[in-house]
Amino acid sequence: MIVDDHPMMRDGLNMRISSQDDMEVCGEAATENAAVELVRQFCPDLVLIDISLKEGNGIELVKRIRLLNATTKMLVVSTFEESLYAERSLRAGALGYLNKNESNEKLIEAIRTVLRGDRYVSAETTQRLVSQALGKRDVMDDPLETLTDRELEIFRLIGAGVSTSAIADQLFLSTHTVDSHRENIKKKLGAKTAAELNRQAIQAMLENG
Repeated sequence: MIVDDHPMMRDGLNMRISSQDDMEVCGEAATENAAVELVRQFCPDLVLIDISLKEGNGIELVKRIRLLNATTKMLVVSTFEESLYAERSLRAGALGYLNKNESNEKLIEAIRTVLRGDRYVSAETTQRLVSQALGKRDVMDDPLETLTDRELEIFRLIGAGVSTSAIADQLFLSTHTVDSHRENIKKKLGAKTAAELNRQAIQAMLENG
């Protein structure tokens, strides 16, 4: 199953997957809730999930699918910076992370790896995970890693110029909850004002996608 908010991207992934004799796409969705309903309906072997969705969020969707159907495997396929999102995707319950810019061969390799029940990430992410496990990596090397999954998603949307009310609508939250998250993000990133937080978010979007 494919979950992506861009119709052309869904079509492209569908064509690449359907070209394999032993693979078939059983459904497509653009939002978090629609994806959950399709998982209930089809119980797919594998779900490809983008981080950014029309409504909801890919990381939260991974968590929901893990609770809904433990046998369904998940591969996150996104343009966002792997150093920020790969580990979060794995912690949420996905078995792999792949950048959308990778070749068709890499996509099929990643799908087959995850279907076997193995993890699929880049060599850089593997090294980062090993360093973290050995205690050689400090999370403060990148302050963004101190943000929770929800805070990072809100921070990303701030950087994209999305208003508080629109963030609340997209993530199914109240505006009060979004404001509370904004305050926590400001404290963690050392931003003293809303304008400073906005500048940091825009810069992060330019650097990480």
